[in-house]
Amino acid sequence: MATLLLADHHEDHLGDATAKALTAAKQIGSPVHILVAGRAPQGAAAEAAKLDGVEKVLVASGEQYAHGLAEPFTDLLLGLIDGYDALVASSSTTGKNILPRVAAKLDMMQISDISKVEGPDTFERPVYAGNALQTVRSTDAKKIVTVRTAAFAAAGEGGSAAIEEVSAAGDPGLSSFVGEALTESDRPELGSAKIIVSGGRALGSAEKFKEVIEPLADQLGAAIGASRAAVDAGYAPNDQQVGQTGKVVAPQLYLALGISGAIQHLAGMKDSKVIVAINKDEEAPIFQVADYGLVADLFTAVPELKEELAKAKR
Repeated sequence: MATLLLADHHEDHLGDATAKALTAAKQIGSPVHILVAGRAPQGAAAEAAKLDGVEKVLVASGEQYAHGLAEPFTDLLLGLIDGYDALVASSSTTGKNILPRVAAKLDMMQISDISKVEGPDTFERPVYAGNALQTVRSTDAKKIVTVRTAAFAAAGEGGSAAIEEVSAAGDPGLSSFVGEALTESDRPELGSAKIIVSGGRALGSAEKFKEVIEPLADQLGAAIGASRAAVDAGYAPNDQQVGQTGKVVAPQLYLALGISGAIQHLAGMKDSKVIVAINKDEEAPIFQVADYGLVADLFTAVPELKEELAKAKR
């Protein structure tokens, strides 16, 4: 059962999500080929060829693939899909944008956000904000699947796959790229960070969010996250939102500061390896999933935590 994996890459570097989605793709069926499409994606293709378990890397170059527009990518994938039994992508912006259109064009069901592969046609996925797990079996001729990468370990390196150029599909011209506003940061990317410090509405203001969260994140070398309530209140930008309608993360350490733990937020972070929560409400739902919980005023506890961390580094 041949599987085609659509790669996530940015500025000619392969995203961490691709290695995690590859783990799921290998469980669905082999051989696994990776498609890397972009303006000039040769560097990302070379990185993909080194991943363990990849038989071939397909490279499509063209300006129409520079910004991840769904329409040109769909035409490219439709031209390649006949040779595969499954099409897989991560549940990232790229995968969520492109695969639904491919599934609609093929008149087949998409299976979204899988967290486990039971077999080549059977998958487990979270529903009801992660409070229930649904097992889905597809009878479609081709499986169109997006992967919850937080549920899979990244595939290692050690491969030496062949790299093959494929013909680029024409641009249908149904949409066009207008512009983008990029956030520049020296901190780790939220989706792949090993440590995340997240703040909630209890911080009270954007100024307090910055004053409390950012120094601790810098001290730990962590990414910054936020609850939806904090984002809606304007304390943090949208790209820092963790939860059902934000980013799903599974770091080694997740610090939840002033976050009550609404069901939508828990759906995005409860797979974290270690969860530490600080909240003055002892009934806060976040304590139900926390490995370590501290009932305290975060404005007192966080400075004390920073002092202890500084002592530990001496």
